[in-house]
Amino acid sequence: MTAPAIRVDELRVVRGGAVVIPELGCVVATGSVTGLLGPSGSGKSTLIRSIVGVQQVAGGTVEVLGLAAGSSALRARVGYMTQAPSVYGDLTVSENLRFFARVLGRPADAVDRVLAEVALEDFRDRVVNRLSGGQRARVSLATALLGSPDVLVLDEPTVGLDPVLRRDLWELFHQIAAGGATLLVSSHVMDEADRCSELLLLREGRLLAQATPAELRARTGVDDMDAAFLRLVETA
Repeated sequence: MTAPAIRVDELRVVRGGAVVIPELGCVVATGSVTGLLGPSGSGKSTLIRSIVGVQQVAGGTVEVLGLAAGSSALRARVGYMTQAPSVYGDLTVSENLRFFARVLGRPADAVDRVLAEVALEDFRDRVVNRLSGGQRARVSLATALLGSPDVLVLDEPTVGLDPVLRRDLWELFHQIAAGGATLLVSSHVMDEADRCSELLLLREGRLLAQATPAELRARTGVDDMDAAFLRLVETA
């Protein structure tokens, strides 16, 4: 069997004296689009920060592509899109991408490549602050794609977007996965679960379930994903 792209073992995170993740273990399959779902405050962002290696942990291990999270060898292999737009609003789209390409040591043609991947070629000279929310999300995604990452970690990439923009982004995520990348996508919107090949469901820093959408429905006996999550909470 192919080794998982991400492996988390007995992870414990304490922030400000409070235990945010008491003890968590999970895996993310290579080549999958895995959804990390749960309500706000469930620990999704903390888990993501641990996976990309920017979160101090109190215990356990996190491995990405067989290496310790945050290893220097992973810098060019892991893309990370934060909740807040990680681009400069007073620069144009292409100026942002050229800057981040230089930081990452990527060739100039990488900018044209990612603009095409996120369908923003016609907006390359537009100042980011003049873009819509969905377009700004695509610019942030483009910066994460500059390094052609093997693993792409996206923290609430569709928050605040209308249903059409959310649909378009999920279609893009699956296109990226079809190209060979592994995606971990967090969301607090349970109806996005069906867009994922596998789910990690979190609540209060604990993993309630790791399953496919079909397995989750079979386990809970309900079709609606919000109802399925509540059923898991009630039986935990």
